Amino acid sequence: MVQNQGDGLEKVIKKDIWGSIEEFLSWGFHYGEGEKSIHITIGLLLLLITAFFATSFVLKLIRKIFTRKMEVDDKLKFISVFKFIKYVVYVAVILITMSAAGINITILITASAALFVGLGLALQELFQDIIAGLLIIIDKSLRVGDIVDVNGKVGKVFEIKLRTTRAITRDDKIIVIPNHKFISDIIYNYTQNHKMTRERVDVGVAYGSDVQLVTKLLEEVAHEQKGVLKTPKPFVLFEDFGDSALLFSIHFFVTDSFGDPKIKSAMRYGIDAKFRQNNITIPFPQRDVHFYQHMPIDITSAAKKT
Repeated sequence: MVQNQGDGLEKVIKKDIWGSIEEFLSWGFHYGEGEKSIHITIGLLLLLITAFFATSFVLKLIRKIFTRKMEVDDKLKFISVFKFIKYVVYVAVILITMSAAGINITILITASAALFVGLGLALQELFQDIIAGLLIIIDKSLRVGDIVDVNGKVGKVFEIKLRTTRAITRDDKIIVIPNHKFISDIIYNYTQNHKMTRERVDVGVAYGSDVQLVTKLLEEVAHEQKGVLKTPKPFVLFEDFGDSALLFSIHFFVTDSFGDPKIKSAMRYGIDAKFRQNNITIPFPQRDVHFYQHMPIDITSAAKKT
């Protein structure tokens, strides 16, 4: 009798409870027959959700293991690369889960081939940006804090992502640079090798000025200017004999090339003050105009006509 009750309970569990669960899990969308059939059911969706969360948990664990001893900059770079890897893993997990659930994924891939081609063409530049972002992060050709010149705009990089790089300009405006620009275009990086850069200020003095005194005054301005490095030593070049002036340039080194316009402006103030004190003239452009006349003007005839 006890055995009969056990058999009855087992039948109830198999037929009623588990049967109801299977019926619920198999409810969904069914298309086609045989090997070419596609079944999107509640059970499949639950399986995908479970696989998604399990994969997400494992990926977070892996990221923590790899980044726990990294420095802040390296950690940010690793996270940016890891995001791209994470998306690839998610797609692979979804395809594997669907295949394990009995869905022939080759049918889905074949059916969506045209869609994939269209998306590939539409997202071509996006993929270029992502690949360029990976190359930038891996080979360290661009770093946070670098000063770059993009289309005549100078900016300091403060964020590097997979698709774009963000920089702040000297007038506190943000420029968003697609990463493929760093691969396909010529972009000047002022601080690629080191933070120190050489700058210059040009000035012209009147002909007849004491060139040795001009050189001495320019060197004094550079040595007195805050923000100009003492080593390497600033130096002056006598550039050329201009149309209206003797052309000089003072070359100096700074570690803040992002703020160098302020340093150059202060030096120009200093140069003007030094030149005034020592009677050195900064000339304005001058031109000599000569009139050549082949026939003499008949003043009498001209007077009669008027």
